[in-house]
Amino acid sequence: MSPIFAGFLASLIAGLATGVGALPVLAMRGVDAARQSLLLGFAAGAMLAASVFSLILPGFEQARVMGSDIADATLTMAAAVLIGGFAMSQLGALLPQMDSGRLAPVAGTSQRARSVWLFVAAITFHNIPEGAAVGVAFGGDSLRAGLPTAIGIGIQNMPEGLAVAGALVALGYTRLRAVQVALATGLVEPIAGLAGALVVAAATSLLPWGLGIAAGAMLFIVLSEIVPDLDLGVRVGQRGATAALAIGLALMTFLDTAIV
Repeated sequence: MSPIFAGFLASLIAGLATGVGALPVLAMRGVDAARQSLLLGFAAGAMLAASVFSLILPGFEQARVMGSDIADATLTMAAAVLIGGFAMSQLGALLPQMDSGRLAPVAGTSQRARSVWLFVAAITFHNIPEGAAVGVAFGGDSLRAGLPTAIGIGIQNMPEGLAVAGALVALGYTRLRAVQVALATGLVEPIAGLAGALVVAAATSLLPWGLGIAAGAMLFIVLSEIVPDLDLGVRVGQRGATAALAIGLALMTFLDTAIV
């Protein structure tokens, strides 16, 4: 099997894992306000951990491997994170105020719908450098490097898929549609994986920037959109969201550090 095809196939399987992770929502029943907060809390925790352990730290390490000293690698990642946050803030400003007749099927959830769809966009965006990382690993004709990378990213994608689908179910979307959207967020990975395998040198040089930009986008969504919503829930007695955030953070931290 050629390294290019192996990179594409491995990134495709890793991307499909996002849809697999979303499957448990098919067994969920109705989602009340308390469960909405739990699902979004879990998603926020998973995104915080993924931002640091899946994106910022690997980007820093990749920059160091490419020859940057500690200061240059740090500046690269800091700049990339700021660019990602700024880009996502501009995307948020461009999004129309969603109402119950458009993207938010549950009346009174327009602000939460906006937050969730920004969250979905951030997850999709962060899957691009992950797919490229798999493609680069295989494109270098290194099964030893590529296989663990693909397995690790695939496992990490499963709770991300659950977070996406759960957040959409919390908005009132059908469980099947929520799973479909979660799967779609992962299918950008094989495209990026193929590109990474085809242009290993270019993809490697851009990988720290891609990882940092994706991290900045995710951090912006968590801190500006999801956490304020959770804080409101806590103030009205929905304290389980804090525990859900901690669980999501702990689970993704374990997957990011123990698997890859």
